[in-house]
Formats: sequence, structure tokens, C-alpha cells
Amino acid sequence: MTRSSGAAGFSCPAVAVASPRLMDAVAASLAIASMSLCLMVTLTVLAHKVGAGVPLPA
Repeated sequence: MTRSSGAAGFSCPAVAVASPRLMDAVAASLAIASMSLCLMVTLTVLAHKVGAGVPLPA
């Protein structure tokens, strides 16, 4: 398959839109958010398993 040499698509070179420190801060905050979400899901599953073993009071 050959490509035409026309101006179709994104032919411009990549341009940095944010500083590296800002991108590092965003990446760190996303990592912290995903870890806290995993921790919340884990605690919820464990609490559900512990609660399933406890009989309901009559």
C-alpha cells in the first residue's frame, strides 16, 4: 500500500503544549488517583466479603 504525498492528515511536526514539570505533575496526580481508586475498590470488596459472613440480627 502506498501513500500519496499530498497534504492530507496531520503533517505538521509535534509542538509541546505544556512544560515537562506540568506533565509530570499531571501524571503523578493521575497515578495517585488510580492508586486511591484501587484501594477503595479493594476495601469495598473486603468489607463486602466480611459483611457477607456476618448473620443479620433477627
